[in-house]
Amino acid sequence: MKSAVGSSKRAPIVGVLMFCLVVVCITGASYAVGVSARRVFLAQEDEVIPIIAGGALDEIPALMRGNLPSVTSSMAVEQRRREKPPRMCDMPADYFDQQSRGENAPHGYDKHNAYVRKYRSRRGFLNERDMRAAQVAWHYFEQFTQESTGLANSVGNYPSTTLWDTASYMAGLVSAYELCLIEKPEFDRRITQLLTTIKGLDLFRKELPNKVYHTKTGAKVDYTNKPGEIGFSALDIGRFLVWMRIYKNRYPYLANTIDSVLLKWDFRNVIDDEGLMFGAYVDKETDETVYAQEGRLGYEEYAAKGFALWGFRPRLAHRAEPFLTASIFGIQVPYDGRDPRIFHSQNYVVTESYLQDGLELGFDLPHDDSSPEWVHTDGWRAEFADRIYQVQENRWRQTGFMTARSEHNVKGPPYFTYDTIFSDGYPWNTVTPRGDYVPDHSAVAAKAALGLWALWETEYTDVLYEAMIELYDPENGMYEGLYERGQGRVGIFTANNNGIILTALLHKVQGTILTPYTGDTEVWYTAFRDQDIRLLRHYPDPPQKDDWLPALRHSVQEKADF
Repeated sequence: MKSAVGSSKRAPIVGVLMFCLVVVCITGASYAVGVSARRVFLAQEDEVIPIIAGGALDEIPALMRGNLPSVTSSMAVEQRRREKPPRMCDMPADYFDQQSRGENAPHGYDKHNAYVRKYRSRRGFLNERDMRAAQVAWHYFEQFTQESTGLANSVGNYPSTTLWDTASYMAGLVSAYELCLIEKPEFDRRITQLLTTIKGLDLFRKELPNKVYHTKTGAKVDYTNKPGEIGFSALDIGRFLVWMRIYKNRYPYLANTIDSVLLKWDFRNVIDDEGLMFGAYVDKETDETVYAQEGRLGYEEYAAKGFALWGFRPRLAHRAEPFLTASIFGIQVPYDGRDPRIFHSQNYVVTESYLQDGLELGFDLPHDDSSPEWVHTDGWRAEFADRIYQVQENRWRQTGFMTARSEHNVKGPPYFTYDTIFSDGYPWNTVTPRGDYVPDHSAVAAKAALGLWALWETEYTDVLYEAMIELYDPENGMYEGLYERGQGRVGIFTANNNGIILTALLHKVQGTILTPYTGDTEVWYTAFRDQDIRLLRHYPDPPQKDDWLPALRHSVQEKADF
């Protein structure tokens, strides 16, 4: 069964209208485009890029639509496309001397609703301590990746994983290669085995990946790691899609393999026509599939951008509304405005989702492949992230409590906590997934601390760095963090923590992890054009300018002392 809000049926394609075929050939580049409505051609270097306006895309035969280029900002406004940076060991010694950081750019929103933060990210080569942390974090994946499947355990020796944690392994693998901890043969061996396993996974009711899989066998399991299927998570899938796009853009030779993985999935029930995301679970009494809206402020918009990177249109999921703010240490902290008593989902404010957006996507919109590093085209995301950072620095300055809050695993019951900036009406609230208050589990999360250090170059994040950079076990990886109340280390090791730490270190060297796509057509957009599979599984067409997520502004933080 499907909730009334979750309808995701697409309107049937209208029969092919009369069209003309235009072939443009300039210096060997040609595009064949059927049109019967307005068309704009923009010159870029030696090519002519067709940009389809209005509703003309639907009037082009399905067989031809897949060959259209996905329109990005560099095409639409004739900006120079960003380039993939070299691996750290291939960078010249003066590489960072040549990089502009926009030091003189005024901070705040611009007329296009992009946002410039007051602070800049850290950039530079890794020093000796950074490299040691990177090596130890990568050793987690060397230690806890299963030879039989290529899947990495989510938590230490426990042979279970989710798509979210698999994306964290993919993040660690990219970082290890780009930071020159491993070379291409090892990188290729690992990613090829991983993608082969993921392609062969048994899906939840033939739709999308199950929430949990056994890492030794690749079998569907429940949260106790026993055989069974329990549903799919739109948030986990969205994060995984971010990293699949990162791999495809950075390493085009993997593109066909990556596309073939996603072309086995059925997306009809995960995004509806209004652009809301839905997860799935099994009704215990009827054994029927129930689809329910998934995501709250922070994670919802990050996951939505993962879908948008593949041509989907999650417009409502990307909006901040409905949101409220809580005044904490002089900062208007945004939180999701949906009432948990009605919607039965908590509104946890944590650091991680904003870090992932900044580290991986640069607080940019999915179509942006050309803006300077310090201009964040998904402006409200960058502005909200500044508040998430600032309230934690302010707490440290006013109370002395070093603060870098995020959800994290713990050793023993309750095994997992939401260590929040704000939730359930209270600031600095630490709760279990059941909602029990567990203040003794409040901690400085290592991934949050080093993520903040990478994205905000400040005196406070220097303090966080000193506390975390050597918090490791050389045999098992970086520890999860430090308990806030003085109980010592959070004595557990996870894929998510080590993957995000590696991402933060890679960001110091290369900046935003997502790089522009350099190919032409994609199998993802051309496959099954002669069948009805694309319609049935809700596969998108190459996004045109009308499909872009809008650049929004949500500034209620008045003249904050950032």
